[in-house]
This record gives sequence, structure tokens and C-alpha cells, in this order.
Amino acid sequence: MARFAHFAAIDWSGAVGERHRGIAVAICGTGTAAPLIVRPGHRWSRGEVLDWLVNDLPADTLVGLDLGASLAFADAGAFFPGWNESPRDARALWALVERTCASDPHLAATSLVDHPEAARHYRRHGGREGDRFGGGRGRFRVTERAQEALGCRPYSNFNLVGAAQVGKSSLTGMRLLHRLAGRLPVWPFDPLPAAGSAVIEIYTTIAALAAGRPAGRSKIRDGGELDAALAALGSGPAAIAGPIDDHRSDAVLTAAWLRRAADDAALWRPAALTPELAATEGWTFGAR
Repeated sequence: MARFAHFAAIDWSGAVGERHRGIAVAICGTGTAAPLIVRPGHRWSRGEVLDWLVNDLPADTLVGLDLGASLAFADAGAFFPGWNESPRDARALWALVERTCASDPHLAATSLVDHPEAARHYRRHGGREGDRFGGGRGRFRVTERAQEALGCRPYSNFNLVGAAQVGKSSLTGMRLLHRLAGRLPVWPFDPLPAAGSAVIEIYTTIAALAAGRPAGRSKIRDGGELDAALAALGSGPAAIAGPIDDHRSDAVLTAAWLRRAADDAALWRPAALTPELAATEGWTFGAR
């Protein structure tokens, strides 16, 4: 019997402001019907996503959040090496972000990257690169190296520059994860419970690869192409005619992939995921 009854994917955004075109939520049940967009036409705020997760999530839902749930730790033995307030684990990191950014509206995280110690570890706009950024593409988590092995090209969560950067969405996501404490378990920081809903980190490119899309063409902006990718995952068509933004298509396709992947026991036990990593860096579901 399937562990979960519903599968949701959330394309997240770290952009400034209250409401964001970049946030999309899709959900499906068991079977083969295509995932549906939650609140189509609505422009979500990050706070509304939190409220939906806490108050409106259907029972026994596996929720995938497209963000980096933590920062690199294993490579240097710390999130922020050289800073005596560097947190000991991911939950303490989330608490630090929340505490530092308490006055930032809409779950923003500007105050963290402007903090004089934290800023030393980030690459920011205007050619501002902290002396502890690490050079090159920056520092990576172990799970991001596993993503590379699949053919993905992840970005360092310490990089805040460029259209494809994920650093801002990761930091704003940490504020959401902090507020989910005691409400929804977040794997692998929490053990996967035997019943009920759970939250995982996703990378939508992994779902696209599973649907037969090359990594360089993982973004889908046409309804017909989305239906072809859904069919490759054993899903019925979404039947969206013409153009679709890649935020909604990412959410729809990844929800369908989660439905198929959730019962793959190997994905819950990646070989590189040690107890130490589970507490500090976490893991991206689907990265082997």
C-alpha cells in the first residue's frame, strides 16, 4: 500500500516583496490524474504558503519544497567557519535566520546576508564577494554533488547572484521551515513518520530528467510539452493549451514525479546520507 495519499510540489521564491509570480503549488492524489494547480491565477505570498501547509494541507501529503533547506557544512565542519556563532545543525541555522531577520517582512532574509559576519560567506550583487565565499562556484553540500552526478548543475546556496541562483529562496525557505517545527516533519532532519504528512526538499530538474528531459531543457513553457513529460511519468495530461510559465509546469511535473518516486525505498536511504548530514546539510529527495 502506498505510504502517501497526496503529493504536492511547491516552486518557491526568494524575491523581494509580498507576492510572487515565482511561487506555484500543485497537488495530485494516487492514480494517474494530472496534478492540479492550487489556487490557479492567484499570486501567492510566502506567508500564504505557510498557512496552506499548516491549515489546508490534505491528510497524508508528501510535500516537496523547491529550495535548499540548509547550507554546506561537511566541507568545513561549519556553516560559517570562523564565526563563533555559527550554528551546530540545520535547525539552529533556521533559528538563526529567523532571529536575525525577525524585522524583515514577508519571510524575507535580507538582514542575514547583510550581517557583517554572515556576509563574508556570500557572493552578492555589485561584485561583493565575501572573503570566505570560497571562490569559483562556491561551497556545495554533499547532496548537491550527488545532483551533479545525475547531470544537474546546482548552484551554491551561498551564491546570491544570477537568475538561476537559489541562495535567496533557500534563506527565505529556512524561515518557513523554522515555523513548521512541531507542525510538519521535515525529512531527513526529522525521521520519516509512519503516517501523516511530511516535507522534503526537491530539485525540479531531477523530476524533468526522470521524464526524459535533458538538463539543459528542463524548463517547460508549453502545455503540449508538459503533457508529453507527464505521460513519461505515467500521468494523464494536464490539458493546458498553449503557453505555461515554468513555475507552474515545474510544480505540476514534480508533483507527478513524487507520486511515482515516493515508494522507491532507495530514495529514502541514499548511501551518502549519514546521521551527521541528516542533521546539518539535509538531502534532496531523488539525489542518489
